[in-house]
Amino acid sequence: MITRKSRLGTDVRGASSRSLSLSILLSCQRTDDPLDELIEQQALSGLQPRDRSLMMELVYGVLRRQETIDWRLGAVLDKPLHKLPVVVQMLLRLGAYQLLFLDRIPASAAVNETVLLTKSYAKKLGRDWSGLVNGVLRNLTRVPAPPFPDPVRHPAHSLSVRYGIPEWLTERWLNRLGLERAEAACRAGSTVPSLTLRVNSTRLTREESVARLRQGGVIAHPTTISSVGVMLEKGQDVTSLPGFWEGDFYVEDEAAQLIPPILDPQPGERILDACAAPGGKATHLAELMGDRGTIYAIDRKGSRLELLRENCRRLGIRSVVPIAGDVRQSSEWHKAIDRGPHPREASPCFDRILVDAPCSGMGVLRRHPESKWRKDSSGFARHQKLQTDILASVASCLRPDGVLIYSTCSTEMEETEEVVTRFCESHSGWTRESVAPWLPTGALPFVTINGAFSTMSNECGMDGFYAARLRKNN
Repeated sequence: MITRKSRLGTDVRGASSRSLSLSILLSCQRTDDPLDELIEQQALSGLQPRDRSLMMELVYGVLRRQETIDWRLGAVLDKPLHKLPVVVQMLLRLGAYQLLFLDRIPASAAVNETVLLTKSYAKKLGRDWSGLVNGVLRNLTRVPAPPFPDPVRHPAHSLSVRYGIPEWLTERWLNRLGLERAEAACRAGSTVPSLTLRVNSTRLTREESVARLRQGGVIAHPTTISSVGVMLEKGQDVTSLPGFWEGDFYVEDEAAQLIPPILDPQPGERILDACAAPGGKATHLAELMGDRGTIYAIDRKGSRLELLRENCRRLGIRSVVPIAGDVRQSSEWHKAIDRGPHPREASPCFDRILVDAPCSGMGVLRRHPESKWRKDSSGFARHQKLQTDILASVASCLRPDGVLIYSTCSTEMEETEEVVTRFCESHSGWTRESVAPWLPTGALPFVTINGAFSTMSNECGMDGFYAARLRKNN
């Protein structure tokens, strides 16, 4: 039999869910690649659905609850966790997550399987650490859980341990939001997100989509706020859902679904999506326009643009024109547009522009828990510089009386209000408009005092998104 090996070198044929989880978690510490890409690299087609489900639960669970796990392990370790080899640290986290958070796995199985996995690493580590792992995990089951840190005396540490959020971030949110809203933000950042779909309105109605999913045995219901959203009761492989290959839907959080309507694109218009891949908002704009008009979708990475093309093909969208280039270097993508099917007639050339800017991703921590442990506050200034440069680059390409939407999946002021304020201060002839007229009634509580859209700390199960609407004066 041919042994299937992943790009990370794991023998998938004989690998267990736990060994694959360990391999992915270790790779997550060695690289900045997104977690979903690291999982894809494992070539998991040989795994049974049940084993794949456990692997996903372990990987995401450990990263989502790492701060809590490390705190619990600290109470039963004789030395600090960080003093142990990285592999041993992660083995302990894997075992501890099963003991502390997975009721369906017997404690004996969680301990024994982790010990066996530790033994398999003895040669690589130069010694057998299974005795330590066995003792620590068994103590974790015997020693009563200590009380959480006092929220009055140590509020930042308390929130960090309770919700698995890095302490530098809980401290930041406490200083800006106060205890109640900071705790809401921590809770939102640590919950397991639902699987939410955006119905392709060019193909079918939301009611038809829900009916088709239910006929296929999938429990689904309409989202509360978005008029094109469908939420599933439990997550599963999206490619196996009824209607996926036919292009019935796109996987997208409910908050993200609310941003393209704020741009209010009209059939026949020329739209610029300045940071487009993998195409969620570009394809939504196309659906809102009835797929009539032209949406120039720019992204720096060719691999991500290929994802955009695949999504357009699956959804049956024809009005999106992918362009590879750095949106800050207008000469790169202006030439591509001139060579394309709809060359510019004059500059500025766009009726509307969407800048869904690269950011820290602080609003989607629950979907990308690995990012919590790769970031610190020093990154916000770097992102702000990039976001400001992108806005400055595209501003001259909007026609008079045209509309620009600036959005991010960040909750932090440096990447949201500060960017918009600085842009308006340094570029005369722009007016901020409230986003309220383009939002459904249920989303109006998320309109800020400045007229922007912000779902930070929301209790509706949505990611944290921000959007501001700007109009270029005649």
